Amino acid sequence: MSNDVQIAIKGSTQEHLSLEDVRDGIVILKDGSCAAVMGLSSVNFDLLSEREQAALIYAYGGILNSLTFPIQIMIRSNIKDVSEYVKSLMEKEREQTNELLQERIRSYRNFVEEVVKKNNVLTKSFYVVVPFLSLELGIKTAAQTMPLGNKKRGAQKLPYSKDYILEKAKAVLDSKIDHIIRAFGRLGLQVKQLENKELIQLFYEIYNEDVTSSQKIETTNYTAVTVESVGVEKEKGVVGKPTSVEPQAKSGTTNEEAVK
Repeated sequence: MSNDVQIAIKGSTQEHLSLEDVRDGIVILKDGSCAAVMGLSSVNFDLLSEREQAALIYAYGGILNSLTFPIQIMIRSNIKDVSEYVKSLMEKEREQTNELLQERIRSYRNFVEEVVKKNNVLTKSFYVVVPFLSLELGIKTAAQTMPLGNKKRGAQKLPYSKDYILEKAKAVLDSKIDHIIRAFGRLGLQVKQLENKELIQLFYEIYNEDVTSSQKIETTNYTAVTVESVGVEKEKGVVGKPTSVEPQAKSGTTNEEAVK
């Protein structure tokens, strides 16, 4: 396949992504809008008493009523890989000299394996997304972000420079993020804004759900993104070539372009 064909394929894929770049923990979209994504801890609601449940619901309602800006709450469910955990149990079983404890470990390991066979073990991640709308840049309509005579989505350009958009977005998002952290903190939840590396990993998993179990992203200073197969054998100190659509971000390439 020639280089021209490869470039064309890469370009056509990027046209369907709304992401423009990831900078300073903020996601920049192609229409000039931005968003901050915060990871949120969780509470086992079923283990709480009725009074605690009622108090938690009341406090959560108070948070929603206190908001003067829109937010998005996202929940991601992923199948949990317990193979490493089962492997560690097998090692503990072999190392155990007490026959009774060894039998208990074996019984527990068999129980875990049976549970995994019958049911998918899921892990849930919770996120709060705080948006910065392109309207807050003074853009009245989305058509203003499109070049004249070309209304294709792939031809969409940022209405202003990235530095200007990022400056405006930070000025608006900082106070909103502080409010979210304080509000959910009153529920006993921990809130942390995702950094560049974590955002890149999150979006890579969203757009590549079928391969994330066998690949991982490695970043260098948040500007060089590589995807390497998990479990590649090292021979003579050389690791197998990265298997990714974009093995290495060139100088000047943005984080989001590298993920694509």
